[in-house]
Amino acid sequence: MPTEPSELASAAQRAMSKEAWAYVDGGAGQQRTVAANTSAFDHYRLVPRMLANVESRDLRTTLFGVDMPAPLMLAPVGVLELAHPRAEHEVAAAARATGIPMMISTQASVPMEDVARDLGDTPRLYQLYWSRDESIVESFVRRAEAIGSDALVVTLDTHMLGWRTRDLDLGYLPFARGLGIAQYTSDPAFRELVAQRLTAGSGTDVRPGLREIPSALAAVASMARHHPGKAVDNLRSGHARAAVETFLDVFSRSDLIWDDLDRLREMTDLPIVLKGLQAPEDARRALEHGVDGIIVSNHGGRQVDGAIASIDALPSIVDEIDGRIPVLFDSGIRSGADILKALALGADAVLLGRPYVYGLALAGAAGVQAVIEHMIAELDLSLGLVGCRSVGETGRELLG
Repeated sequence: MPTEPSELASAAQRAMSKEAWAYVDGGAGQQRTVAANTSAFDHYRLVPRMLANVESRDLRTTLFGVDMPAPLMLAPVGVLELAHPRAEHEVAAAARATGIPMMISTQASVPMEDVARDLGDTPRLYQLYWSRDESIVESFVRRAEAIGSDALVVTLDTHMLGWRTRDLDLGYLPFARGLGIAQYTSDPAFRELVAQRLTAGSGTDVRPGLREIPSALAAVASMARHHPGKAVDNLRSGHARAAVETFLDVFSRSDLIWDDLDRLREMTDLPIVLKGLQAPEDARRALEHGVDGIIVSNHGGRQVDGAIASIDALPSIVDEIDGRIPVLFDSGIRSGADILKALALGADAVLLGRPYVYGLALAGAAGVQAVIEHMIAELDLSLGLVGCRSVGETGRELLG
């Protein structure tokens, strides 16, 4: 398991199909935001302090009432079956082994209830994509509560998919083949919509041309394999295809406004965390609507090409929040030193995304665990080497 970030990524690329690699590693447009997310860390330089007695160090922190061994969480990543057939099962095993909280994705390959069982007592948060169908939103919220979620993480920046050129050039969308929709196919509200579609008839029976037949057959076969139950039964009943069509109809919505958060608050007593903020003005609106935390993120550069690097957006948002609610950081973390810089800029914790997926592709749960442990080890060493004994001692004075 390579410790050097670029070697880890290269090894994962060799282990994954071209479609899987394009989906996991790719971003929007010309990949400029993806590149900026990592290169922008070079703008911030650590200035070590000496003779600080750092023989003992403490990485522990607490967020949303959850005690954490380090200021690190596993970001919600969809369609993990592209990296490993056991997907979230393996990630949950690694989270349980390390005690690092896991954010369970709406676009997971494994139902949240199964992931929760794998996690045991390990903290978990549920990431919500706000569906076009309110019955699904409410059902997801109830299920998140039932599995003991410590918070509800509402992702705001993916109400429509960005212009992802790598996926487009391969003609590949995993959801259209039945991957990454396990939260939906396991959901009673969603299954009711599928049943209604089957009763009414989908009305989308488009006959492919001769050149499209192999691809169409492969898509239908993939839908059947990934739908709950036997593939042959799914083919005969049409449930798998109807589920995919229903998902594509209800996935997300672009007409939400800030006042809709009040409706979500009425649904649940869970802490509500907003993921995807980049502008101080949005942080101010989040405070006005009483949210319990925010995550500074540009979705790993997957949505808007040429957007501000997430680490560059962090300081002004931290200043706007001014300690009133936790601020987490996402998009661009590739090392323990990156984590330290984000903490120094005011983040209370960071989310780890692509690197743990690389570990998953290489060695399943053991790979994810290794990546987590490497990140924490470098953070611990870096913390001591800059003269800090705990994550609470980090601040902008560490940066030159």
